[in-house]
Amino acid sequence: MKIKYFEDTDTALIEFSEQSVHETKEINENIYIDLDANGSLVDITIEHANIKELSFQQVSGDSA
Repeated sequence: MKIKYFEDTDTALIEFSEQSVHETKEINENIYIDLDANGSLVDITIEHANIKELSFQQVSGDSA
């Protein structure tokens, strides 16, 4: 997973896969998802992300 932030446009891009984008779906006016040919998530674009600080927590294993 890669997270990119474009300060000039206040846009965040969260990439989950390097697959080619087949379809883009608008979730709302600020959030778009890109899907591959199998319908799997490739990335999420967030407009007006207003990211001041980013924290990351990795969770491994099954907590059940």
